[in-house]
Amino acid sequence: MDQPPGGHEGQDQPVVAEGQAACYRHPGREAGVRCTRCERPICPACMVDASVGFQCPECVRQGSGTGHAPSANRPRTLAGGSIAADPRLVTKILLGLNVAVFILVSVVGDRLVNDLLLVGHASDGRGSLIGVADGQYYRLLTSMFLHQQVWHIAFNMISLWMLGGPLEAALGRARYLTLYLISGLAGGALTYLIASPLQGSLGASGAIFGLFGATAVVVRKLNYDMRPVIALLVINLIITFAWAGIAWQAHVGGLVAGTIVAIGMVYAPRERRTLALYGVSGLMLLVTAVLVVIRTSNLS
Repeated sequence: MDQPPGGHEGQDQPVVAEGQAACYRHPGREAGVRCTRCERPICPACMVDASVGFQCPECVRQGSGTGHAPSANRPRTLAGGSIAADPRLVTKILLGLNVAVFILVSVVGDRLVNDLLLVGHASDGRGSLIGVADGQYYRLLTSMFLHQQVWHIAFNMISLWMLGGPLEAALGRARYLTLYLISGLAGGALTYLIASPLQGSLGASGAIFGLFGATAVVVRKLNYDMRPVIALLVINLIITFAWAGIAWQAHVGGLVAGTIVAIGMVYAPRERRTLALYGVSGLMLLVTAVLVVIRTSNLS
């Protein structure tokens, strides 16, 4: 079973570390950069992409002379996405979907779990084989939202809330959702490739580890202190390999995919961000598909 990492990282308004500047618009948030015009410290939610560096929302409005940011300088996230009024909307929706499926499983029982979990090739008890190798590719997606134990979904959803909110604000909704889904699919594909075809796997941990990797990339980009993120990641990797019954393949696959996608999103030149987004996302999906095809051909 794909177990949760149990990591805790980020808060809606985290405490600013000693010696670090606080955002002038959000005093409880640590600022990694300063506005290139007024030099006031700003957090990722306040960073407006400019031709050189980042500007604060006030300087952008003043520069337009109309009280509104011009179309060429509309507020953008660190990865070039649109800044939303609710920076946690997608995180809330993902959390709600996981909880809804968990409640549904509690009502329907194991039958629904057997229909949705990730399994390569298993018998349904009636003489028929079920699993991804039998054409049920949807399991790679549905297993990402499937949990059975209360502690399992609790750890995963706490991690999703802590990691997801800051990342959604830094990347933008569409990029954040893309990162989450690709990480989860990649984790499932690696599990399908390496694990026993009879082994069942479920949970959002692959996607969560993708958020861990992306958080490390964003923290590095903003020149924040990397030590807390590295410490949490190491702890979760130790748990991954030390705790029996965990599908470590999902964690490793999600971590690698999330890190690569985030690097493409955050480090791409401003004028090529969209191309980089499609390119790196398409590449990871292609790799995921190839792994699935290889394993399916071996099990057929």
